[in-house]
Amino acid sequence: MSKNWRPLQVALRNALGSAVRFDAAHKSVYASDASNYRQVPIGVVVPRSLDEFAKGVAICHENRVPLLARGAGTSMSGQTVNDAVVFDLSVSCNRIVEINPTSKTALVEPGVVCDSLRSAAERHGLTFAPDPSTHSRCTLGGMIGNNSCGAHSVMAGKTLENVRALEVMTYDGERFWVGPTTEEEIEAIILAGGRKGQIYRDLRDLRDRYADRIRKRFPSIKRRVSGFNLDQLLPENGFNLARALVGTEGTCALVLRASVDLVTSPQYRVLLVLGFDDIYVAADAVPDYERFRPIAIEGLDRMIIRGLQARDLAQAEIDLLPAGDAWVVLEFGADSESQAIEQAERAAAFFRARPFGPRPSTKIVPDRIMQKRIWSIRENGASATQLSIDPEIPDPQVGWEDAAVDPHRLGDYLRAFDALVKRYGYRTSLFGHFGDGCVHARITFDLRSKPGVDKFRNFVREAAELVVAFGGSLSGEHGDGQAKGEFLPIMFGDELVEAMRRFKRIWNPDGLLNPGKVVDAYRVDENLRAGPDYKVVPITTHMTFRSREGDGFQRAVERCVGMGKCRAAKGGIMCPSFRATGEERYSTRGRARLLWEMLQGDVVRDGWKSEAVKEALDTCLSCKGCRSDCPTHTDMASYKAEFLSRYYEHRSRPRQAWSMGRIGDWAPLAAAMPRLTNFMTNAPVLASFSKWVAGVAPDRDLPKFAATGFRRAFEADQTAASRGKPPVLLWLDTFCDNFQPEVAEAAVAVLRDAGFEPVLPKRRICCGRPLYDFGYLDLAKGRLQEIIEVLSPVLEAERERPVGIVGLEPGCLSVFKDELPKLFPDDPRAQRISRSVFLLGDFLLAHGYEPPRLDIDVLVHTHCHQKSLFGNRGDTAMLERAGARATWLDGGCCGMAGSFGFNPNHARLSRDVTELVLAPEVRKQPPGTVILTNGFSCREQVKHMTGRTAMHLAQVLAMGLPRRVDAIERPQQGESASPSTIENVV
Repeated sequence: MSKNWRPLQVALRNALGSAVRFDAAHKSVYASDASNYRQVPIGVVVPRSLDEFAKGVAICHENRVPLLARGAGTSMSGQTVNDAVVFDLSVSCNRIVEINPTSKTALVEPGVVCDSLRSAAERHGLTFAPDPSTHSRCTLGGMIGNNSCGAHSVMAGKTLENVRALEVMTYDGERFWVGPTTEEEIEAIILAGGRKGQIYRDLRDLRDRYADRIRKRFPSIKRRVSGFNLDQLLPENGFNLARALVGTEGTCALVLRASVDLVTSPQYRVLLVLGFDDIYVAADAVPDYERFRPIAIEGLDRMIIRGLQARDLAQAEIDLLPAGDAWVVLEFGADSESQAIEQAERAAAFFRARPFGPRPSTKIVPDRIMQKRIWSIRENGASATQLSIDPEIPDPQVGWEDAAVDPHRLGDYLRAFDALVKRYGYRTSLFGHFGDGCVHARITFDLRSKPGVDKFRNFVREAAELVVAFGGSLSGEHGDGQAKGEFLPIMFGDELVEAMRRFKRIWNPDGLLNPGKVVDAYRVDENLRAGPDYKVVPITTHMTFRSREGDGFQRAVERCVGMGKCRAAKGGIMCPSFRATGEERYSTRGRARLLWEMLQGDVVRDGWKSEAVKEALDTCLSCKGCRSDCPTHTDMASYKAEFLSRYYEHRSRPRQAWSMGRIGDWAPLAAAMPRLTNFMTNAPVLASFSKWVAGVAPDRDLPKFAATGFRRAFEADQTAASRGKPPVLLWLDTFCDNFQPEVAEAAVAVLRDAGFEPVLPKRRICCGRPLYDFGYLDLAKGRLQEIIEVLSPVLEAERERPVGIVGLEPGCLSVFKDELPKLFPDDPRAQRISRSVFLLGDFLLAHGYEPPRLDIDVLVHTHCHQKSLFGNRGDTAMLERAGARATWLDGGCCGMAGSFGFNPNHARLSRDVTELVLAPEVRKQPPGTVILTNGFSCREQVKHMTGRTAMHLAQVLAMGLPRRVDAIERPQQGESASPSTIENVV
């Protein structure tokens, strides 16, 4: 719309203050969801309470403005984007008001995340049964809007079957509870009059008029998600207005609170994975699966598996599957592990000796960690393969995504559907909820050309006709939105669609709640996000963005397909800034959307100079979590570095860029005068001035320089050097050299104990890790060029060639694995250096090191870059071999993130990130527990936030060596060593 919305914005801001955001950044991040559609909102409101939400709705009603209530924005049919005021209820309207274990119910606000409710319910041995693959971030309000399902709907049904009552608000402000209603109650409500009485009267009349038609035409299948649930108005269903509103996608009324059912959660679960020759015979076997009453029946075809393999993804998880070209995962649940295993074994025995039909391969998986890894294929595989690696084949799309039929007809339907796909020349993957007859598909629609869009439209119409011919539903999980709403007459007929239109009008006569979705929907080919008008922008970049999915910065930004895993509150690394703030624009997805809009130039119009993009990227901690955790490997740290390099071409960088970004330049100079430098940076008055000059937060303590740097001491004292041992090049980073040389000293002792002689590069060289945080890509490339020139001759030498490069600081080592290949993609010397680099634990594991025994408890926080690029395998093995009792935190970033936490503008966010997991867990530990983290910034953050001193893996392993570690009287590998105590090492 081109209307002037300034008066609306003023009215909303006067009432709601900072909750109102009409800026380009917020419009950009809320313009898209996980579907093919894009609609730029009028503005965004993030209410801090349900009362604020009600005030905002009233102002929109007064101004006759369309509005959309939104949760996580993971919808695939376009129902969470609109030309409307978008109210994001996920940030603050997310309280679990009550869990009643006696009645097995919960009372929740609409912004509650599915997993949050499930976790709270599990404390009482209960769960909320519907669990879509986005369960870690989707909200109850969104699930009610879509009538979401998930893998365990065979256990307790769709969201509809699990909703008891809803507190709703109409567009004109009427608030009341709805649920099952007797005829007497209906009459009493009508007699009471008012808006509520009018709604009940009109709905009763609607029911009486269309009841016979509803009974005759509504499909009687488990997964009928398309259309409105008019059948819930029938007397046999108790005139249940709560369930009638489930699946209306916010087009009729707004949900304020929901009373939902909880079911008993089987405490022990076991998987049985079956491997078939193809997906069709796997689908034919649904009746056989049902006879064993599993709590989940999930199917998966070869296309996703082969797609993951072609991208070198998830091979360890794929190796867990039994032989086959299509797989079905059956989950069994019971009160004891033996009972669950017995159920799985009974089913496996049947299929191994199946009296008719193909006999699949079988694999029983009782281990919960292995189960989680298998489920990850199902939950993330489709998104991970949603970008084509063949330039001649369009990206697989979600345009026909979740049709459902009678499960007993699933095999025949899939054969007919596959024939339709092939007739159109498309390719597709097939996966989904076989126990409910719901199948997901990612189809290679060409949406970027007009002929391709016309072909897509024709296909969707034929696909709708096909599924209806099988007695099915256009949607079996993700709702109609815009993707299928246009074709509802094929499924229900014009008369029932008119009944749905009247149902909507009774609730929402103005038609301004999420208009253009479900009933009277936009055409399936309108509002396409990347349609024929999509701009392909040629861009020259410092970094080389190459991948199997295509090259270039724009293609890299397209990796984000909107599934929003970066919004998950727990597990993995991604995304610390979102977890601490709840702000969509501070998520990986939000930033990717901003960059996408920047390249298109419609909403963000100032390109690489954009302050909106700069502000969103400024809160990115460059943790690289999205590079590994995101199913599509969106790499925001690299995008941020590239953007900042452009942004600062015509701007001065902040003071932090000089003090922190270029620390590798000035630290060696300052280290030559450590007492003077420490006095200047830590004396009471001078410290404040020094922090101001450096742009450091006043409450931060600047790290102190060591009295003697490691390189200086190492080169001065070679008495402990062991001749004749294989050399290993120790990469000496700025922090271990100048601030914590004791870490490098411990590493030398451990490497010598492992049978190697550490050597240093012949001169001081720096990887330039902090430069990327400020967009110094030209300088960074110069540093790497110097490294290539210094290290290549060493690695190519015929004599005394080091067996590898061992580093201690994960942030510095990540440069060799990540930025080096991007800045020197065609230099074989750079590739060789990248392959030669190891973190200490990985190097020791690769060479079979057996560390001395340690009788200690260890709490381990893994540096983000280590998690993303190296993993924990080496560190885990070393601690296990040493006998240490290690507890590993799954808590993401420490919040310091290099220089990030020193910045005054980031100080609060840095603390908030730390308080998510790391700081509380450290405070819980008794004094004798060792806190282990390999990152210098992580150790600084632990000290700053908790007062505890954290150690590096090298220091922990060195605790088992004799206190005198000069490698002369030290026992060699294989000899016994008396373990030191914590006290005489720290």
